Amino acid sequence: MDIDVIIPLYKPGKELFTQLELLAEQTVPVRQIILMNTEEKYFQQLIYGSRKLDRYKNVRVFHLSRREFDHGGTRRMAVKKSQAGIFVMMTQDAVPADRNLLERLTARLEEEKVAAAYARQLPREEAGILERLTREFNYPPQSCIRSQEDLPKFGIKTYMCSNVCAAYRRDVYEELGGFVRHTIFNEDMIYAAGAVKAGYRIAYEAEACVLHSHNYTNCQQFHRNFDLGVSQAQHPEVFRGVSSESEGRRLVKEAAAALREQHRRKELPHFYMQCASKYAGYFLGKHYRSLPRRWVLRFTDNREYWT
Repeated sequence: MDIDVIIPLYKPGKELFTQLELLAEQTVPVRQIILMNTEEKYFQQLIYGSRKLDRYKNVRVFHLSRREFDHGGTRRMAVKKSQAGIFVMMTQDAVPADRNLLERLTARLEEEKVAAAYARQLPREEAGILERLTREFNYPPQSCIRSQEDLPKFGIKTYMCSNVCAAYRRDVYEELGGFVRHTIFNEDMIYAAGAVKAGYRIAYEAEACVLHSHNYTNCQQFHRNFDLGVSQAQHPEVFRGVSSESEGRRLVKEAAAALREQHRRKELPHFYMQCASKYAGYFLGKHYRSLPRRWVLRFTDNREYWT
């Protein structure tokens, strides 16, 4: 079955060519790579003015403005530009860990009632200890497939899916109506929840790996988690009655224990501050309707969404 890869871009740099090169070396062929670039002026001279993209005959580039960009709508628009039976969503900072990424990831879609499969995210070499522990918690070395029957056991993780790197069956995507048209965040989990509720399953493939991590400041964590909270508040059909806080508490407990075991107690104050920043942003985002608009615009990581 044909495979297309879709990558939203914002201020891309030379690392894009590394990503394209690794996609070109995959053990299964990619029919086309669709780049949805936000703000043509940021499509740097390194990329736009050079002829480096010419070597990748299967790359198509589409430009849009920041006001036009939407986490769900832009990806929805990109899927319409694809005709492949399977499409893979990636972010510009997700680097395939090996040549088998797409083969292993898309193979999961052949299993019964699997609508989507997402990859394991490994920390980059420069990732700090806290980011490494978080990646290990959210993307463990064991693969799994989850369905509606797993909701009592796994809670919010039943709907886990990440467009950092995830493969989708087009027939199921069309049947379910695709990604939500307008959302500030979480378009992947919103889609996954709809698929699970419709009787499909979501696969996590730990053998399909990408390098992806960030060393965010506490302030950046606050802004990102504010938008996360907003997305949950705006989609009660998905998140009402499914607690995210319990997973957060488990992460704090396990990561703190790991720091102690590794004799890195000096990291604990920073870790707790990071957790406090995340929770404060998340809590305020969940209650954004009660906040003055000027606060919302100050707290969000995506001001264009509100305008």
